[in-house]
Amino acid sequence: MEPLDRLKGFLELILTPSLPVFAAGALVVLLVPVLLHFYLYRATANAGLPSVLLLGPSGAGKTALLTLFERSASTSTRTSQTPAQVELAVSEDGTSGFRDDLDAAGGAAKKFLLVDTPGYGKLRGTAEARLARATKLRAVVFVVDGGALAEPEGVAAAASYLYDVLLFLQKRAGSGRGSKAPPAVPVLIAANKADLFTALPAALVRSSLEAELARIRTSRSRGLLDSGVGADDVDAAQGDGWLGEYGAEKFSFAQMLEFDVEVDIAAGNVTGDGPGADKWWSWIADKI
Repeated sequence: MEPLDRLKGFLELILTPSLPVFAAGALVVLLVPVLLHFYLYRATANAGLPSVLLLGPSGAGKTALLTLFERSASTSTRTSQTPAQVELAVSEDGTSGFRDDLDAAGGAAKKFLLVDTPGYGKLRGTAEARLARATKLRAVVFVVDGGALAEPEGVAAAASYLYDVLLFLQKRAGSGRGSKAPPAVPVLIAANKADLFTALPAALVRSSLEAELARIRTSRSRGLLDSGVGADDVDAAQGDGWLGEYGAEKFSFAQMLEFDVEVDIAAGNVTGDGPGADKWWSWIADKI
């Protein structure tokens, strides 16, 4: 059958009065406005909620953490390749746990969005875009694999991503027009998989990441010097890409306080026996 004949037959079918045609038309007329209303209502409601952004390398446990807070139980998850978000709530005084049923308790609650982002290097543009355009961002939770940080490759991968995140927040602190600075965005480094024997404790997570961040900024600075760029341009670029106290030999997270970026570290785990995720939830609740 020729395409023109098929088109003619289709038009005759839908234009000829019949019960199926009337039923399909009525269904479209009734359902489309309803679905459109719910979509627009949900999008508008979510747009007004504060948000917490989950960042970190692939495989660190971001999606598993999102699922734990959403369902109050840990389940097996796959590495995400697309962003995801859930609406959560904490009591007004911030003392409720993620397993508490606030509706049953009948108390007032503060709602917020927890947003998961892909950790693959090629997909991090999505995370960076969300970080840049979030207007009601309350905090960033940077999830790392506490076991992987015991290996040089693991700490290098985590620190490289973390460097870019902290540098963005550092620049953001100085981007306010006039005398009004943008709202501060604190960062929690959530060292996941603390139940593993190989996982580093919080103190070693801190020292390992600080040492690697210092190495990265020195390496990037030397890369500019070796690139043949003019001296004035190198000085400007170094200042623009230097994380923390400019010119300091060592890096510490305390240097970020100068840019109104508070960095905390807490070990925990989503699955298995260990400290669990209560510290992370309490930290988030305190920032909402």
